[in-house]
Amino acid sequence: MTAIANAVPVLQPDELFTLNASEPEPKGNIAIIAPGTGLGEAFLTWQNHHYHAHPSEGGHASFAPTNAREVNLLSYLMERYGHVSYERVCSGIGIPNIYAFLKENGNVEEPAWLTKQLAEAEDPTPVIITAALATDPSAYAEICAATLDMFISILGTESGNLAVKVMATAGIYLGGGIPPRILSALKGKRFLRALHNKGRFSKMVVHIPVHVIMNPNAALLGTAVYGLRMIR
Repeated sequence: MTAIANAVPVLQPDELFTLNASEPEPKGNIAIIAPGTGLGEAFLTWQNHHYHAHPSEGGHASFAPTNAREVNLLSYLMERYGHVSYERVCSGIGIPNIYAFLKENGNVEEPAWLTKQLAEAEDPTPVIITAALATDPSAYAEICAATLDMFISILGTESGNLAVKVMATAGIYLGGGIPPRILSALKGKRFLRALHNKGRFSKMVVHIPVHVIMNPNAALLGTAVYGLRMIR
Protein backbone atom coordinates (compact mmCIF):
# COMPACT_ATOMS: atom_id res chain seq x y z
CA MET A 1 0.00 0.00 0.00
CA THR A 2 2.90 2.36 0.68
CA ALA A 3 4.20 1.65 -2.81
CA ILE A 4 0.81 2.33 -4.40
CA ALA A 5 0.50 5.54 -2.37
CA ASN A 6 3.91 6.71 -3.67
CA ALA A 7 2.64 6.24 -7.22
CA VAL A 8 -0.50 8.35 -6.81
CA PRO A 9 1.11 11.83 -7.26
CA VAL A 10 2.69 10.79 -10.58
CA LEU A 11 -0.23 8.92 -12.13
CA GLN A 12 -1.35 10.38 -15.45
CA PRO A 13 -4.98 11.05 -16.45
CA ASP A 14 -5.06 7.99 -18.73
CA GLU A 15 -4.09 5.81 -15.74
CA LEU A 16 -7.17 6.90 -13.78
CA PHE A 17 -10.93 6.68 -14.10
CA THR A 18 -12.68 9.57 -12.40
CA LEU A 19 -15.84 8.90 -10.39
CA ASN A 20 -16.15 12.38 -8.89
CA ALA A 21 -14.53 15.23 -10.82
CA SER A 22 -14.06 17.86 -8.16
CA GLU A 23 -11.07 20.18 -7.83
CA PRO A 24 -8.45 18.90 -5.37
CA GLU A 25 -7.17 21.18 -2.64
CA PRO A 26 -3.51 22.00 -3.44
CA LYS A 27 -1.16 20.10 -1.10
CA GLY A 28 -4.14 18.59 0.70
CA ASN A 29 -4.07 15.08 2.12
CA ILE A 30 -4.87 12.09 -0.12
CA ALA A 31 -6.57 8.81 0.85
CA ILE A 32 -5.94 5.45 -0.84
CA ILE A 33 -8.23 2.47 -0.32
CA ALA A 34 -7.56 -0.79 -2.16
CA PRO A 35 -9.91 -3.77 -2.02
CA GLY A 36 -8.16 -6.81 -3.44
CA THR A 37 -7.54 -10.11 -1.69
CA GLY A 38 -7.67 -8.03 1.51
CA LEU A 39 -8.43 -4.38 2.17
CA GLY A 40 -5.45 -2.03 2.05
CA GLU A 41 -5.52 1.58 3.21
CA ALA A 42 -2.91 4.34 3.17
CA PHE A 43 -2.68 8.10 2.94
CA LEU A 44 -0.39 10.88 1.72
CA THR A 45 0.57 14.17 3.36
CA TRP A 46 2.49 17.10 1.86
CA GLN A 47 5.82 17.99 3.45
CA ASN A 48 9.12 19.43 2.19
CA HIS A 49 7.95 20.00 -1.38
CA HIS A 50 6.49 16.55 -2.04
CA TYR A 51 3.99 13.99 -0.81
CA HIS A 52 4.94 11.44 1.85
CA ALA A 53 3.20 8.06 2.00
CA HIS A 54 1.94 6.61 5.27
CA PRO A 55 0.85 2.98 5.70
CA SER A 56 -2.25 2.00 7.63
CA GLU A 57 -4.03 -1.10 8.91
CA GLY A 58 -7.40 0.64 8.65
CA GLY A 59 -8.87 -2.34 6.84
CA HIS A 60 -8.87 -4.16 10.19
CA ALA A 61 -10.94 -1.49 11.94
CA SER A 62 -14.35 -2.67 13.12
CA PHE A 63 -17.11 -2.78 10.51
CA ALA A 64 -19.86 -0.26 11.24
CA PRO A 65 -23.25 -0.94 9.59
CA THR A 66 -25.23 1.95 8.11
CA ASN A 67 -28.60 0.26 7.53
CA ALA A 68 -30.72 -2.59 8.85
CA ARG A 69 -29.46 -5.19 6.36
CA GLU A 70 -25.86 -4.38 7.22
CA VAL A 71 -26.72 -4.70 10.91
CA ASN A 72 -27.96 -8.21 10.14
CA LEU A 73 -24.79 -8.90 8.16
CA LEU A 74 -22.69 -7.84 11.14
CA SER A 75 -24.66 -10.12 13.49
CA TYR A 76 -24.30 -13.01 11.03
CA LEU A 77 -20.53 -12.59 10.77
CA MET A 78 -20.01 -11.99 14.48
CA GLU A 79 -21.31 -15.50 15.06
CA ARG A 80 -18.60 -16.78 12.71
CA TYR A 81 -15.63 -14.56 13.52
CA GLY A 82 -16.29 -12.63 16.72
CA HIS A 83 -14.58 -9.43 15.59
CA VAL A 84 -15.75 -8.28 12.15
CA SER A 85 -13.39 -5.90 10.37
CA TYR A 86 -14.04 -3.97 7.17
CA GLU A 87 -11.78 -6.47 5.43
CA ARG A 88 -14.32 -9.20 6.25
CA VAL A 89 -16.92 -7.44 4.12
CA CYS A 90 -14.99 -5.15 1.76
CA SER A 91 -12.42 -7.27 -0.07
CA GLY A 92 -11.97 -10.38 -2.15
CA ILE A 93 -12.41 -12.45 0.99
CA GLY A 94 -15.36 -10.30 2.00
CA ILE A 95 -17.50 -10.79 -1.10
CA PRO A 96 -18.10 -14.52 -0.36
CA ASN A 97 -19.05 -13.55 3.21
CA ILE A 98 -21.72 -11.17 1.93
CA TYR A 99 -22.87 -13.81 -0.55
CA ALA A 100 -23.20 -16.45 2.18
CA PHE A 101 -25.22 -14.04 4.31
CA LEU A 102 -27.61 -13.21 1.47
CA LYS A 103 -27.97 -16.86 0.54
CA GLU A 104 -29.16 -17.64 4.08
CA ASN A 105 -31.05 -14.42 4.83
CA GLY A 106 -31.66 -12.42 1.66
CA ASN A 107 -34.67 -14.19 0.13
CA VAL A 108 -32.79 -14.63 -3.15
CA GLU A 109 -32.24 -18.03 -4.72
CA GLU A 110 -28.98 -19.53 -5.94
CA PRO A 111 -29.52 -21.01 -9.41
CA ALA A 112 -28.27 -24.55 -9.98
CA TRP A 113 -25.68 -23.52 -12.58
CA LEU A 114 -24.19 -21.07 -10.09
CA THR A 115 -24.09 -23.70 -7.34
CA LYS A 116 -22.06 -25.88 -9.71
CA GLN A 117 -19.65 -23.08 -10.67
CA LEU A 118 -19.05 -22.09 -7.05
CA ALA A 119 -18.44 -25.71 -6.04
CA GLU A 120 -15.81 -26.07 -8.76
CA ALA A 121 -14.09 -22.72 -8.20
CA GLU A 122 -10.91 -22.34 -6.17
CA ASP A 123 -11.89 -18.73 -5.50
CA PRO A 124 -15.62 -17.89 -5.48
CA THR A 125 -15.12 -14.12 -5.75
CA PRO A 126 -14.52 -13.92 -9.55
CA VAL A 127 -17.52 -16.21 -10.11
CA ILE A 128 -19.76 -13.95 -8.03
CA ILE A 129 -18.53 -10.75 -9.70
CA THR A 130 -18.90 -12.20 -13.21
CA ALA A 131 -22.46 -13.34 -12.54
CA ALA A 132 -23.32 -9.96 -11.00
CA LEU A 133 -22.15 -8.01 -14.05
CA ALA A 134 -23.31 -10.39 -16.78
CA THR A 135 -25.47 -8.89 -19.52
CA ASP A 136 -26.53 -12.32 -20.77
CA PRO A 137 -29.59 -13.39 -18.72
CA SER A 138 -28.37 -16.99 -18.72
CA ALA A 139 -25.14 -15.95 -16.95
CA TYR A 140 -26.67 -13.38 -14.60
CA ALA A 141 -27.63 -14.17 -11.00
CA GLU A 142 -29.72 -11.86 -8.83
CA ILE A 143 -28.02 -13.05 -5.65
CA CYS A 144 -24.64 -12.05 -7.10
CA ALA A 145 -25.92 -8.63 -8.13
CA ALA A 146 -27.30 -8.12 -4.61
CA THR A 147 -23.92 -9.16 -3.20
CA LEU A 148 -22.07 -6.66 -5.39
CA ASP A 149 -24.53 -3.88 -4.54
CA MET A 150 -23.94 -4.44 -0.82
CA PHE A 151 -20.18 -4.58 -1.34
CA ILE A 152 -20.19 -1.30 -3.26
CA SER A 153 -22.22 0.45 -0.57
CA ILE A 154 -19.81 -0.73 2.13
CA LEU A 155 -16.80 0.29 0.02
CA GLY A 156 -18.32 3.74 -0.45
CA THR A 157 -18.94 4.08 3.28
CA GLU A 158 -15.42 3.08 4.24
CA SER A 159 -13.92 5.31 1.54
CA GLY A 160 -15.79 8.22 3.11
CA ASN A 161 -14.68 7.12 6.58
CA LEU A 162 -11.04 7.17 5.52
CA ALA A 163 -11.44 10.54 3.82
CA VAL A 164 -12.90 12.09 6.96
CA LYS A 165 -10.25 10.55 9.22
CA VAL A 166 -7.31 11.89 7.21
CA MET A 167 -9.04 15.01 5.81
CA ALA A 168 -8.40 13.84 2.25
CA THR A 169 -9.24 17.12 0.55
CA ALA A 170 -6.92 16.37 -2.39
CA GLY A 171 -8.58 13.12 -3.36
CA ILE A 172 -9.61 9.55 -2.73
CA TYR A 173 -7.95 6.91 -4.90
CA LEU A 174 -9.32 3.38 -5.26
CA GLY A 175 -6.58 0.82 -5.86
CA GLY A 176 -6.44 -2.96 -5.74
CA GLY A 177 -7.68 -5.52 -8.21
CA ILE A 178 -11.42 -5.22 -7.62
CA PRO A 179 -12.35 -1.59 -8.52
CA PRO A 180 -11.20 -1.80 -12.18
CA ARG A 181 -13.03 -5.12 -12.48
CA ILE A 182 -16.34 -3.65 -11.27
CA LEU A 183 -15.97 -0.22 -12.87
CA SER A 184 -19.32 -0.43 -14.65
CA ALA A 185 -21.06 -0.84 -11.28
CA LEU A 186 -18.95 1.79 -9.48
CA LYS A 187 -20.06 4.37 -12.06
CA GLY A 188 -23.60 4.13 -10.73
CA LYS A 189 -25.00 6.27 -7.92
CA ARG A 190 -24.66 3.67 -5.15
CA PHE A 191 -20.94 4.12 -4.44
CA LEU A 192 -20.86 7.92 -4.27
CA ARG A 193 -24.15 8.05 -2.37
CA ALA A 194 -22.63 5.87 0.35
CA LEU A 195 -19.34 7.80 0.31
CA HIS A 196 -21.10 11.15 0.69
CA ASN A 197 -23.38 10.00 3.50
CA LYS A 198 -21.38 11.59 6.29
CA GLY A 199 -23.98 13.69 8.09
CA ARG A 200 -22.57 17.07 9.03
CA PHE A 201 -19.43 16.36 6.98
CA SER A 202 -21.29 15.48 3.79
CA LYS A 203 -20.65 18.99 2.45
CA MET A 204 -16.92 18.34 2.78
CA VAL A 205 -16.71 14.88 1.22
CA VAL A 206 -19.00 15.71 -1.69
CA HIS A 207 -16.28 18.03 -3.02
CA ILE A 208 -13.46 15.47 -2.78
CA PRO A 209 -12.31 14.11 -6.15
CA VAL A 210 -12.51 10.33 -6.44
CA HIS A 211 -10.49 8.24 -8.89
CA VAL A 212 -9.99 4.56 -9.68
CA ILE A 213 -6.37 3.57 -10.33
CA MET A 214 -6.37 1.71 -13.65
CA ASN A 215 -2.61 1.09 -13.89
CA PRO A 216 -2.05 -2.53 -12.73
CA ASN A 217 1.64 -1.73 -12.12
CA ALA A 218 1.01 1.17 -9.74
CA ALA A 219 2.89 -0.53 -6.89
CA LEU A 220 5.95 -1.04 -9.07
CA LEU A 221 5.75 2.56 -10.24
CA GLY A 222 5.51 3.79 -6.65
CA THR A 223 8.53 1.73 -5.66
CA ALA A 224 10.52 3.37 -8.46
CA VAL A 225 9.35 6.84 -7.35
CA TYR A 226 10.49 6.15 -3.80
CA GLY A 227 13.83 4.72 -4.94
CA LEU A 228 14.61 7.72 -7.14
CA ARG A 229 13.78 10.08 -4.31
CA MET A 230 16.16 8.25 -1.97
CA ILE A 231 19.17 8.48 -4.31
CA ARG A 232 18.77 12.17 -5.16
